[in-house]
Amino acid sequence: MSLELYFHPLSSFCWKVLIALYENETPFEPQLVDLSNEASSAAFKKVWPIGKFPVLRDTANHHTIPESSIIIEYLALHYPGKTRLVPEDPDLAWQMRLRDRFYDLHVHTPMQKIVTDALRPSGRNDPLGVEQAQAQLRTAYDLIDQEMRTKTWTMGESFTMADCAAAPALYYANRVLPFGDTHKDAAAYLDRLLRRPSFARVFEEAQPYLALFPK
Repeated sequence: MSLELYFHPLSSFCWKVLIALYENETPFEPQLVDLSNEASSAAFKKVWPIGKFPVLRDTANHHTIPESSIIIEYLALHYPGKTRLVPEDPDLAWQMRLRDRFYDLHVHTPMQKIVTDALRPSGRNDPLGVEQAQAQLRTAYDLIDQEMRTKTWTMGESFTMADCAAAPALYYANRVLPFGDTHKDAAAYLDRLLRRPSFARVFEEAQPYLALFPK
Protein backbone atom coordinates (compact mmCIF):
# COMPACT_ATOMS: atom_id res chain seq x y z
CA MET A 1 0.00 0.00 0.00
CA SER A 2 1.63 3.22 -1.15
CA LEU A 3 -0.28 5.74 1.00
CA GLU A 4 0.41 6.19 4.69
CA LEU A 5 -1.49 8.72 6.83
CA TYR A 6 0.11 9.98 10.02
CA PHE A 7 -2.75 11.20 12.20
CA HIS A 8 -4.56 11.16 15.52
CA PRO A 9 -8.27 10.18 15.71
CA LEU A 10 -9.16 13.22 17.86
CA SER A 11 -7.54 15.83 15.61
CA SER A 12 -10.00 17.97 13.67
CA PHE A 13 -7.61 18.52 10.76
CA CYS A 14 -7.01 14.77 10.59
CA TRP A 15 -10.77 14.26 10.41
CA LYS A 16 -10.80 16.52 7.38
CA VAL A 17 -8.38 14.27 5.48
CA LEU A 18 -9.98 11.04 6.70
CA ILE A 19 -13.33 12.22 5.33
CA ALA A 20 -11.71 12.74 1.93
CA LEU A 21 -10.08 9.30 2.01
CA TYR A 22 -13.29 7.53 3.05
CA GLU A 23 -15.38 9.54 0.61
CA ASN A 24 -13.50 7.93 -2.28
CA GLU A 25 -12.65 4.65 -0.54
CA THR A 26 -8.97 5.39 -1.09
CA PRO A 27 -6.78 2.62 0.38
CA PHE A 28 -4.21 3.81 2.92
CA GLU A 29 -2.19 2.58 5.87
CA PRO A 30 -3.11 4.43 9.09
CA GLN A 31 -0.15 5.49 11.23
CA LEU A 32 -1.50 6.68 14.56
CA VAL A 33 0.75 9.30 16.21
CA ASP A 34 0.83 9.86 19.98
CA LEU A 35 2.79 13.05 20.60
CA SER A 36 2.78 12.35 24.34
CA ASN A 37 4.74 9.16 23.68
CA GLU A 38 8.43 9.92 23.14
CA ALA A 39 9.05 7.05 20.73
CA SER A 40 5.92 7.75 18.66
CA SER A 41 6.69 11.46 18.53
CA ALA A 42 10.32 10.88 17.52
CA ALA A 43 9.33 8.45 14.77
CA PHE A 44 6.81 10.93 13.39
CA LYS A 45 9.28 13.82 13.41
CA LYS A 46 11.62 11.76 11.26
CA VAL A 47 8.87 11.85 8.64
CA TRP A 48 7.90 15.50 9.24
CA PRO A 49 10.21 17.47 11.58
CA ILE A 50 7.58 20.18 12.12
CA GLY A 51 5.69 17.59 14.17
CA LYS A 52 2.14 18.55 13.20
CA PHE A 53 -0.38 16.16 11.69
CA PRO A 54 -1.92 15.11 9.38
CA VAL A 55 0.89 14.09 7.04
CA LEU A 56 0.50 11.84 4.00
CA ARG A 57 3.36 9.70 2.72
CA ASP A 58 3.12 8.42 -0.84
CA THR A 59 5.86 5.80 -0.86
CA ALA A 60 5.28 4.87 -4.49
CA ASN A 61 6.05 8.42 -5.63
CA HIS A 62 8.44 9.34 -2.79
CA HIS A 63 6.37 12.31 -1.63
CA THR A 64 5.69 13.60 1.88
CA ILE A 65 2.63 15.86 1.93
CA PRO A 66 1.69 17.89 5.04
CA GLU A 67 -1.31 20.19 5.62
CA SER A 68 -4.89 18.97 5.26
CA SER A 69 -5.93 21.02 2.21
CA ILE A 70 -2.74 20.18 0.31
CA ILE A 71 -3.20 16.49 1.10
CA ILE A 72 -6.73 16.51 -0.29
CA GLU A 73 -5.59 18.42 -3.39
CA TYR A 74 -2.87 15.80 -3.87
CA LEU A 75 -5.36 12.96 -3.50
CA ALA A 76 -7.72 14.62 -5.98
CA LEU A 77 -4.90 14.92 -8.50
CA HIS A 78 -3.18 11.55 -8.09
CA TYR A 79 -5.83 9.29 -6.51
CA PRO A 80 -9.20 10.57 -7.79
CA GLY A 81 -12.41 8.73 -6.99
CA LYS A 82 -16.16 8.92 -7.48
CA THR A 83 -16.46 12.18 -5.52
CA ARG A 84 -14.67 15.10 -7.20
CA LEU A 85 -13.48 16.97 -4.12
CA VAL A 86 -11.83 19.74 -6.16
CA PRO A 87 -14.05 21.09 -8.98
CA GLU A 88 -12.62 20.82 -12.48
CA ASP A 89 -13.91 24.24 -13.48
CA PRO A 90 -11.31 26.85 -12.40
CA ASP A 91 -13.92 29.38 -11.30
CA LEU A 92 -15.72 26.81 -9.17
CA ALA A 93 -12.36 25.59 -7.83
CA TRP A 94 -11.32 28.99 -6.45
CA GLN A 95 -14.75 29.48 -4.90
CA MET A 96 -14.44 26.08 -3.25
CA ARG A 97 -10.94 26.93 -1.96
CA LEU A 98 -12.29 30.16 -0.52
CA ARG A 99 -14.83 28.19 1.51
CA ASP A 100 -12.20 25.64 2.53
CA ARG A 101 -10.02 28.50 3.82
CA PHE A 102 -13.03 30.10 5.52
CA TYR A 103 -13.73 27.01 7.62
CA ASP A 104 -10.06 26.48 8.46
CA LEU A 105 -9.29 30.10 9.35
CA HIS A 106 -12.56 31.43 10.73
CA VAL A 107 -14.13 28.37 12.38
CA HIS A 108 -11.28 25.93 13.05
CA THR A 109 -8.80 28.52 14.35
CA PRO A 110 -11.02 30.31 16.90
CA MET A 111 -12.46 26.96 18.00
CA GLN A 112 -8.94 25.67 18.67
CA LYS A 113 -8.13 28.85 20.62
CA ILE A 114 -11.00 28.06 23.00
CA VAL A 115 -10.00 24.41 23.32
CA THR A 116 -6.34 25.26 23.92
CA ASP A 117 -7.30 27.75 26.61
CA ALA A 118 -9.33 25.08 28.41
CA LEU A 119 -6.20 22.90 28.54
CA ARG A 120 -4.02 25.59 30.09
CA PRO A 121 -2.94 25.31 33.74
CA SER A 122 -5.16 27.10 36.23
CA GLY A 123 -4.34 30.78 36.47
CA ARG A 124 -2.74 30.92 33.03
CA ASN A 125 -5.90 31.28 30.98
CA ASP A 126 -6.57 33.98 28.41
CA PRO A 127 -10.17 35.16 28.98
CA LEU A 128 -9.84 38.07 26.55
CA GLY A 129 -8.52 35.77 23.82
CA VAL A 130 -11.40 33.35 24.41
CA GLU A 131 -13.91 36.19 24.27
CA GLN A 132 -12.44 37.35 20.95
CA ALA A 133 -12.50 33.79 19.58
CA GLN A 134 -16.15 33.40 20.57
CA ALA A 135 -16.98 36.66 18.79
CA GLN A 136 -15.20 35.40 15.66
CA LEU A 137 -17.21 32.18 15.79
CA ARG A 138 -20.50 34.04 16.12
CA THR A 139 -19.67 36.09 13.04
CA ALA A 140 -18.76 32.92 11.15
CA TYR A 141 -22.00 31.25 12.28
CA ASP A 142 -23.99 34.19 10.90
CA LEU A 143 -22.30 33.88 7.51
CA ILE A 144 -22.68 30.08 7.38
CA ASP A 145 -26.33 30.26 8.40
CA GLN A 146 -27.03 32.73 5.61
CA GLU A 147 -25.11 30.79 2.95
CA MET A 148 -26.53 27.36 3.83
CA ARG A 149 -30.14 28.58 3.74
CA THR A 150 -30.49 27.44 0.12
CA LYS A 151 -27.70 24.86 -0.23
CA THR A 152 -27.14 21.20 0.55
CA TRP A 153 -23.34 21.44 0.58
CA THR A 154 -21.02 24.44 0.47
CA MET A 155 -20.87 24.41 -3.34
CA GLY A 156 -24.52 23.51 -3.84
CA GLU A 157 -25.33 19.89 -4.64
CA SER A 158 -21.71 18.67 -4.95
CA PHE A 159 -19.75 17.49 -1.89
CA THR A 160 -16.23 18.95 -2.01
CA MET A 161 -13.07 19.57 0.01
CA ALA A 162 -14.80 22.56 1.59
CA ASP A 163 -17.32 20.17 3.19
CA CYS A 164 -14.44 18.01 4.42
CA ALA A 165 -13.17 21.15 6.17
CA ALA A 166 -16.59 22.20 7.45
CA ALA A 167 -17.49 18.89 9.10
CA PRO A 168 -14.88 18.76 11.90
CA ALA A 169 -14.77 22.54 12.25
CA LEU A 170 -18.51 22.82 12.87
CA TYR A 171 -18.71 19.70 15.04
CA TYR A 172 -16.04 20.90 17.45
CA ALA A 173 -17.17 24.53 17.30
CA ASN A 174 -20.64 23.39 18.32
CA ARG A 175 -19.04 21.67 21.32
CA VAL A 176 -17.36 24.87 22.54
CA LEU A 177 -20.01 27.42 21.45
CA PRO A 178 -23.30 25.70 20.58
CA PHE A 179 -25.28 27.20 17.69
CA GLY A 180 -28.20 24.79 17.29
CA ASP A 181 -30.74 27.14 18.87
CA THR A 182 -29.49 30.31 17.20
CA HIS A 183 -28.45 29.28 13.68
CA LYS A 184 -30.92 26.72 12.36
CA ASP A 185 -29.58 26.45 8.81
CA ALA A 186 -25.99 26.02 9.98
CA ALA A 187 -27.21 23.37 12.43
CA ALA A 188 -29.10 21.57 9.66
CA TYR A 189 -25.94 21.60 7.54
CA LEU A 190 -23.95 20.07 10.41
CA ASP A 191 -26.63 17.39 10.75
CA ARG A 192 -26.30 16.53 7.04
CA LEU A 193 -22.53 16.34 7.45
CA LEU A 194 -22.84 14.00 10.43
CA ARG A 195 -25.09 11.71 8.38
CA ARG A 196 -22.70 11.62 5.41
CA PRO A 197 -21.25 8.06 5.45
CA SER A 198 -17.64 9.25 5.19
CA PHE A 199 -17.96 11.57 8.19
CA ALA A 200 -20.10 9.10 10.12
CA ARG A 201 -17.24 6.60 9.82
CA VAL A 202 -14.66 9.13 11.03
CA PHE A 203 -16.90 10.08 13.95
CA GLU A 204 -17.47 6.45 14.91
CA GLU A 205 -13.74 5.72 14.90
CA ALA A 206 -13.11 8.76 17.11
CA GLN A 207 -15.55 7.64 19.81
CA PRO A 208 -12.92 6.00 22.08
CA TYR A 209 -10.98 9.28 22.14
CA LEU A 210 -13.76 11.86 22.50
CA ALA A 211 -13.71 11.58 26.29
CA LEU A 212 -10.32 13.30 26.13
CA PHE A 213 -11.89 16.42 24.67
CA PRO A 214 -11.93 19.16 27.35
CA LYS A 215 -15.31 19.89 28.86
